[in-house]
Amino acid sequence: MGRKVTVATCALNQWALDFEGNFQRILKSIQIAKNKGARYRLGPELEICGYGCWDHYHESDTLLHSLQVLAALLDSPITQDIICDVGMPVMHRNVRYNCRVIFLNRKILLIRPKMALANEGNYRELRWFTPWSRSRQTEEYVLPRMLQDLTKQETVPFGDVVLATRDTCVGSEVCEELWTPRSPHIDMGLDGVEIITNASGSHHVLRKAHTRVDLVTMATSKNGGIYLLANQKGCDGDRLYYDGCAMIAMNGSIFAQGTQFSLDDVEVLTATLDLEDVRSYRAEISSRNLEASRVSPYPRVNVDFALSGRENLLELVSEPVEWTYHSPEEEISLGPACWLWDFLRRSKQAGFFLPLSGGVDSAASACIVYSMCCLVCEAVQSGNQQVLTDIQSLVDENGYTPQDPQELCGRLLTTCYMASENSSRETHSRATELAQQIGSYHISLSIDTAVKAVLGIFSLVTRKFPRFSAHGGSSRENLALQNVQARIRMVLAYLFAQLSLWSRGARGGLLVLGSANVDESLLGYLTKYDCSSADINPIGGISKTDLRAFVQFCAERFQLPALQIILSAPATAELEPLADGQVSQTDEEDMGMTYSELSVFGRLRKVAKAGPYSMFCKLLNMWKDSWTPRQVAEKVKRFFSKYSMNRHKMTTLTPAYHAESYSPDDNRFDLRPFLYNTMWPWQFHCIDNQVLQLEKKRQQSLEDWMLEEPSPVWKHLLPEDP
Repeated sequence: MGRKVTVATCALNQWALDFEGNFQRILKSIQIAKNKGARYRLGPELEICGYGCWDHYHESDTLLHSLQVLAALLDSPITQDIICDVGMPVMHRNVRYNCRVIFLNRKILLIRPKMALANEGNYRELRWFTPWSRSRQTEEYVLPRMLQDLTKQETVPFGDVVLATRDTCVGSEVCEELWTPRSPHIDMGLDGVEIITNASGSHHVLRKAHTRVDLVTMATSKNGGIYLLANQKGCDGDRLYYDGCAMIAMNGSIFAQGTQFSLDDVEVLTATLDLEDVRSYRAEISSRNLEASRVSPYPRVNVDFALSGRENLLELVSEPVEWTYHSPEEEISLGPACWLWDFLRRSKQAGFFLPLSGGVDSAASACIVYSMCCLVCEAVQSGNQQVLTDIQSLVDENGYTPQDPQELCGRLLTTCYMASENSSRETHSRATELAQQIGSYHISLSIDTAVKAVLGIFSLVTRKFPRFSAHGGSSRENLALQNVQARIRMVLAYLFAQLSLWSRGARGGLLVLGSANVDESLLGYLTKYDCSSADINPIGGISKTDLRAFVQFCAERFQLPALQIILSAPATAELEPLADGQVSQTDEEDMGMTYSELSVFGRLRKVAKAGPYSMFCKLLNMWKDSWTPRQVAEKVKRFFSKYSMNRHKMTTLTPAYHAESYSPDDNRFDLRPFLYNTMWPWQFHCIDNQVLQLEKKRQQSLEDWMLEEPSPVWKHLLPEDP
């Protein structure tokens, strides 16, 4: 009997409810796995229907169509002679489960329901599914008639069960189960399961990849064994980007690494590994073997099939590889770019419209589109037929082959500088230079006529003429005049997005891109229904600090010198009158805090779960070398006052790429009220009491110190007694 097994895992760009497309991508992955010699193929979580179906899981149609796709897979000659492990929702005894269905040669071997459901952050699995809570127990699942006719089976095992082939044993985990304190792979490994599979639906967050890799390598380092991780990739219909990173590990080392970001819809990894390496590794760990002698056994489903072929001493086994990580700047250049590509081709729009202000944020959005154009050109040059077909459809030209990212950017991206009487020549110049360097179709226009028309209507009705603060107006007038400009820009953005291509004799419309970063959204430093209101926002989940580093990265990577000038300029909304032709308004002065401080507030609020008082207590230590307790208190109170005052803006926030753990996205990630008592009387009173106690204690310490006997070193400095 052979010892070497070839196994396959994959990353698939599935799309919620795209049953036909999902079916074809699953089939393609199985065919590739077979061509590479694999006898076991693992796919992503809920790959048949697509992970992001959300409340569509409640619909019977989703269950029905998933069963139909399963039947089509069972019936396909492509799935013969390879064990296929696919994900789909299953209703068992009127309870809906998130399941793995494992089949071979038109026979369903077992159905394994997920036992630990993800229910934090962006995940709401308990809303749609129930976890299987009966450890090491199974029931008989009665197959629907359409499957009975095909498989000639009436029932199949359903529950916490493992698969025993002629040469090894395979056990399943599903996504979240790897992240739990007591993962199933621990006891499965102790019970002799040599191959653990994990089907995931795990989305991208900046700096997260190492956590996933560490979990997999640690799982096999302590307990030995082979570990396969499959994951979804791409945008399957909402704010999340699933970032692949499929992998195969053994005994604490990685043997196959999948890409984290790419435009390939189907990626299959295989590795040929020696089961004897697992057995010898485990046999040497005496503490593991003592635990194994006491573990409760798993029920096994036996199948007359081997993952290894006939012994071939010359067959090469896979070698360990060193995992290659992207820098955060690379992640920003790749993740949101892939997300935009999926959104563009699946929405069947003809490109993007971006208000380009000459500042860092809109420049970052432009760079992400340019990065997308680079990825498209690279994919086409490497022979990706699907990308070529998609881009030809987008530009409405069957014979088109993109070769130059700048030329492609001119077709897909329209940028627009919307000047007002408060705009400076410098921002206009910066926007124009960047547009020229990335190749976008660029428009420059003035909004003054529209602004004056709107204000004219107001003055005609009220006989009042609002003025800026610089011209003697009140703060209310000043803010209203700024907001009118911002909202006019939003109206014009949508007008040009709908009709710009029409005016040029081209078909289709454009998706409007937003450019509000995560820090501005958190504080509400944006006008409701201004240019932050868009169809999608590629940078809405990214901090200002990371964006600046990303723009610097793009200046060097893409050779865009205009970005250096943009980085050196102060961040400004340019909504107030200029002072002697110079900008008189900066973002940080307007906000009353720096962007770096905002990032700290954001992480403490969301990640550390800190309210006003807890945040104050934490910052006392963090900022003790920079600020007094009273200054810290004022900063915390200012943040929470502005945050709560503007929280209502989050209810209309443009759908943004999710990249940051402290995103204020009100849709699903950050669920909080949007009507607060902005005075926070009880909380701020607690902070004030602590400040008074600390100041009193400090004063007492100072007085005690003054009363002590002076040191001889400085005693001569004190006045002499009369």
